[in-house]
Amino acid sequence: MDSLTAHHVGITVSDLDQAVEFYRDALGLDVVAEFSVGGEAFATGVGVPDARASFVHLDAGDVRLELVSYDATGDSQAGPQIDTAGVTHVGLAVDDVAACYGGLPDSVETVSEPQTTESGTTIFFVRDPEGNLVEVLSP
Repeated sequence: MDSLTAHHVGITVSDLDQAVEFYRDALGLDVVAEFSVGGEAFATGVGVPDARASFVHLDAGDVRLELVSYDATGDSQAGPQIDTAGVTHVGLAVDDVAACYGGLPDSVETVSEPQTTESGTTIFFVRDPEGNLVEVLSP
């Protein structure tokens, strides 16, 4: 078997434009690709009948952040909590956590101010416009 390497982290969103604005403008990630996919092979591959989706890939260093919006999405739900089984989050590293936190637009929902944990990592969490958790950290 070939060895696996990380390619992307995917987040399904209901408002692709708003999500791109957040990750591009508030967090400074560059858009590297935008495309749409549909058809039988895609629908079969994702296990959703008649699926069609729009994608935006953003450069997050060694991995891409993939934002995807399906033409027909499920009901929205309250934002996830980090301690709930099955909840995911995106971790983005920066050199200066405090400067990043201080530079966030007022519209960004913050979960916590920068904190240095017992491991020596400085972190803070925000929510994207869909309620997904994003951890900003300096290892």
